[in-house]
Amino acid sequence: MTTRRELANAVRALAMDAVEAAKSGHPGMPMGMADIAEVLWNDFLHVNPANPQWFNRDRFVLSNGHGSMLQYALLHLSGFDLPIDQLKRFRQLHSKTAGHPEASETPGVETTTGPLGQGLANAVGFALAEKVLAARFNRPGHQVVDHHTYVLLGDGCMMEGISHEVASLAGTWKLGKLVAIYDDNGISIDGEVEGWFTDDTPARFEAYGWNVIRGIDGHDAEAVAQALKAAVAQADRPTLICARTVIGFGAPNKQGKEESHGAALGKDEVAAAREQLGWPHAPFEIPDEIYAAWDHTKAGNDAEKAWNAEVAQYAIAHPELAAEFQRRLAGELPVDWAKNSQAYIAKLQSDGPEVASRKASQMTLDAFGPLLPELIGGSADLAGSNLTKWKGSLDAVADQSSSGNGNYIHYGVREFGMSAIANGIALHGGFIPYDATFLVFSDYARNAVRMSALIPAHAIHVYTHDSIGLGEDGPTHQPVEHLASLRYIPNNRVWRPCDAVESAVSWKAAIEHKGAPACLVFSRQTLKHQQRNAQQVADISRGGYVLSDPLDTTFQAILIATGSEVELAMEAARTLAQQGVAVRVVSMPCTEVFDAQPLEYREGVLPGWCRARVAVEAATADFWRKYVGLDGEVVGMTTFGASAPAPQLFEHFGFTVAHVVDAVKRTIK
Repeated sequence: MTTRRELANAVRALAMDAVEAAKSGHPGMPMGMADIAEVLWNDFLHVNPANPQWFNRDRFVLSNGHGSMLQYALLHLSGFDLPIDQLKRFRQLHSKTAGHPEASETPGVETTTGPLGQGLANAVGFALAEKVLAARFNRPGHQVVDHHTYVLLGDGCMMEGISHEVASLAGTWKLGKLVAIYDDNGISIDGEVEGWFTDDTPARFEAYGWNVIRGIDGHDAEAVAQALKAAVAQADRPTLICARTVIGFGAPNKQGKEESHGAALGKDEVAAAREQLGWPHAPFEIPDEIYAAWDHTKAGNDAEKAWNAEVAQYAIAHPELAAEFQRRLAGELPVDWAKNSQAYIAKLQSDGPEVASRKASQMTLDAFGPLLPELIGGSADLAGSNLTKWKGSLDAVADQSSSGNGNYIHYGVREFGMSAIANGIALHGGFIPYDATFLVFSDYARNAVRMSALIPAHAIHVYTHDSIGLGEDGPTHQPVEHLASLRYIPNNRVWRPCDAVESAVSWKAAIEHKGAPACLVFSRQTLKHQQRNAQQVADISRGGYVLSDPLDTTFQAILIATGSEVELAMEAARTLAQQGVAVRVVSMPCTEVFDAQPLEYREGVLPGWCRARVAVEAATADFWRKYVGLDGEVVGMTTFGASAPAPQLFEHFGFTVAHVVDAVKRTIK
């Protein structure tokens, strides 16, 4: 009979062989955690290799993603669509076995993990989504939402600050179906961590409100099984299992040492490990009986069939709830969404409110929130400034939300953790999450925003107080380079609307575009309403459009602006017209969307024959060179801001009609 250790050794062998073939990778962690993973996957984890996206599966997250061969070996052995040839191509171009797990590339990988700690944050998002969705849809006798989230993490994850942020929230939120297994091997790249990591980790998590199981021998399958059994039985607290392991377990000369952490073991050490582990098989060779013992296909199919039968009974007992449940799991928007959202935008254009775009954002949430029960969001302790609470907001995790109608999350001052948790909520399914803070604090969150785009996760990141218009708080709080920084993230859409209408369009676009995150950037100061015809309103969603053209003559120059600077561009155009200079004004709320438009449309907005171009934005100037060229001009920021009332700052830094007018005149040859 195949033993547990033999099953675990199959994981070790595949990890050694793949890393050796690539001459690159991290064999130590997979070899050290193989015994833990074997127990978890074979005794506790409910997944279906034939349908990796089965909704009620348990979520498995490898936060210490450098040990990716652990996950690839588990997926391959369990029957997922990850054939042995893919393991042989570990870390190679166009393989499904990248250096770190990527959700978009590998069946069975729930989230893209690389930067340490973010996998734990994503797992908190998964567990929160499960809890809130269960409260909304489960009914007595019908548990259609009922699964666990398991996350493996190491010393590096524990050292990263994000682990503090999200572990604190997980305890506060009482996420009883979150189980974290800490690979306490005492080794990182630089060696033994006792020289730089002396935290009392169990006590830390106990202080967060977690159920902590201390001192488990990670190579004792029975001890691991008992710990997991206790964790699964815990209803109202997340669990941390602290498991001592030996990194590189089985490699006689390198186990327990940093040499096994981030490099191939070498041919001789691999051979020695095979002998020590009693694994006589050739590289990438797995005996049939090992495959048979690992195969999850039948159990997974049976579990999904049982769940489908439960959902069918649920639909009979609660037809309206079941229809809403299936719609949300499918990621489909309500049937009346397009009509109602467009009607709201048309009404805004007709009414012409003049408000700060952050207020326009809140107004849009008031309009869109009742249409979208899947919308869930929160702010990093700035709800009153970000204006992310709307009339129907209910605390998603407070006791009074037990009805399941909770849709608002209080994140506290945790910008990084908040954004990474939102990624997990988005990946879980059933929700469209948004989060919010000041634009300047996107620096704290930026790596999670980058991961939103890379995964990709349909998360909406809301940023307010978008420029020097913040005023007296000064340069520490006035974003300058942040818009460009976010725009340079591939697959990220950054919207900076100029009035209430563009604000609503940006929300609509962010909600509808599933294949990428969006950053919605709003002002603190009041913005003027801009007049538009129906075609111009429709063209907002194309990222850039002609807002104003001369009536009776061909334009001589083009002004391009975003956000609060659009009204400045319009005023400058009127002044220039009085001086006999004809100017086109282009509002460009989202450069990424505009750049994706057909050439014919882009040429219609920014024709190549007109090289007299001036861009106006109270942010880093150099970004706009791709639109104005070296012969154009940019009225923008080249320094940090200053502390003063906003009107004084705009004048001081050259955001005046006179300055823009002079810039346009200089570009006209």
